[in-house]
Amino acid sequence: MKRIVWGITGSGDLIKETYDVMVDISKRSDVEITVFLSKEGETVLKWYHMWGDLQKDFPDFKKEGGPNSPFIVGPLQVGHYDALVIAPATANTVAKIVYGIADTLLTNAVAQTAKGETPIYIMAVDQKRGSVQTISPQGKTINLKMREIDVSNTEKLAGMENITVIQKPSDLYDIIGVSRPDRT
Repeated sequence: MKRIVWGITGSGDLIKETYDVMVDISKRSDVEITVFLSKEGETVLKWYHMWGDLQKDFPDFKKEGGPNSPFIVGPLQVGHYDALVIAPATANTVAKIVYGIADTLLTNAVAQTAKGETPIYIMAVDQKRGSVQTISPQGKTINLKMREIDVSNTEKLAGMENITVIQKPSDLYDIIGVSRPDRT
């Protein structure tokens, strides 16, 4: 059985799509997914009306108490888990990781996990220059312009040791090793 740590940051962009993929993986496989929420991850799930869904679908989730609380880095470093997934990752989380700042639960988990052999997969939301469309909590399509600094940091993140930047939520099927759902 595979064990995955899924870290949720405060990004609303792609949160619903990512959540749907992780629920599907959980339901269609024997992959054990342990969810860790940043403080802002909790805020965003509530804003997007997904808090009740999380409690139902992943009832053993853990909320950030500090950079090392709850304690996850040890089990990640020694291989208790098969992967660390941060998806979606805010520009703030990406910037902290790129510049070695490990002052939150998830940035510390990445910093310490990178010292071991457990692979890290991060889906940064600011990947391409230009504008992207996303969905607001009310279901309205909105356009967001990517800042150069954020895209540049994502490019730097992709060059870091033991970190793979993934492009979209459906990439999670491949990295976790679960077949994609049939498209009929």
